[in-house]
Amino acid sequence: MAALNSLHPAVRALIRNPILIVIVGLYGLVQLPQLALQPTQPIVAAIISLGITGLMLVVMPFFQGGLLGMADEALNGQTSLGTLVSEGKTNYIRLLLAYLALFAVNLIFGFIAFIVVLLGGVGLFAGDSRPGLAALGAIAVVGILFALAYLLVIFFIQFYAHAIVLTDTTLVDGFKRSVSLVRQNIVSTLGYTLILLVGSLVFGGIGSIASLLLSPQATELPLPDVSMPVLAGAAIVYVVALAILGAFYATYSVAFYRSIEQKMPC
Repeated sequence: MAALNSLHPAVRALIRNPILIVIVGLYGLVQLPQLALQPTQPIVAAIISLGITGLMLVVMPFFQGGLLGMADEALNGQTSLGTLVSEGKTNYIRLLLAYLALFAVNLIFGFIAFIVVLLGGVGLFAGDSRPGLAALGAIAVVGILFALAYLLVIFFIQFYAHAIVLTDTTLVDGFKRSVSLVRQNIVSTLGYTLILLVGSLVFGGIGSIASLLLSPQATELPLPDVSMPVLAGAAIVYVVALAILGAFYATYSVAFYRSIEQKMPC
């Protein structure tokens, strides 16, 4: 199975090239200021978060293209920062346009979801009677189907960036190739997605616990006050967990993409 066969080369590439973990760890470092400011200065934290979001929109296509190029190179041996720069510059425009296209799709799905919820709420509470179980159940079914449709779209287009960077496709062909690859490898892609989900639950859970320690007042949980050494340790754990998860995703996703891409006719 391609999902399992891609694990070993992905882990070996990561061990051989710890620079991937360091680079992804920089993203975690960028998140630390807003986490630290959240409980004490929420307005400042919100402004910083908004600025970081805008910066990520501009920088992320460069970073994604470079990281995928590095992961591809790491699977064959050693990689370097030079690959990050060269691949990021080469694929920047296409990935930026893809980001904007996905942003538009998310806006459309979000708008439709808002309209459905609004109309459903008006329909339920327009009368004097309380909403019945049948009406609530119908709304729940519609919501679930809508969420599944969104996840299905994401599932089929998840390799668009890999096609652009690794196969040098155009923007539109990148999405088409991703859909074709997933369609022809449904079972393998489901296994791949499940493995990533497990990794996300493990390392993402560790990172989430660490982020709670960094901003305990931001939640209503009865968390005790922590000392500076504990905060510093939580910050390190948070960054390391995100770095390992992100770097593993890069090498594993590229290894899996290469595995299923080799079986696809040109």
